[in-house]
Amino acid sequence: MKKKFKLQDLDCANCAAKMEEAIKKIDGVNDASVSFMMQKMTIDADDARFDEIVKEAVAICAKVEPDCKVIL
Repeated sequence: MKKKFKLQDLDCANCAAKMEEAIKKIDGVNDASVSFMMQKMTIDADDARFDEIVKEAVAICAKVEPDCKVIL
């Protein structure tokens, strides 16, 4: 399953790169991208674990950039 999410208050391109790198390491993720310019996150992951993976990705985003909100 591949899904896009809007990001709110992502202030730093370096933070976006850190988020993308960490999300790609989650077990079950096929691919991920975080765009600072577009304020979007795309996750392509295993259907069976997709909701769990999204929760992990949201936690990563909050850890890297506490002000950043993921619009689900």
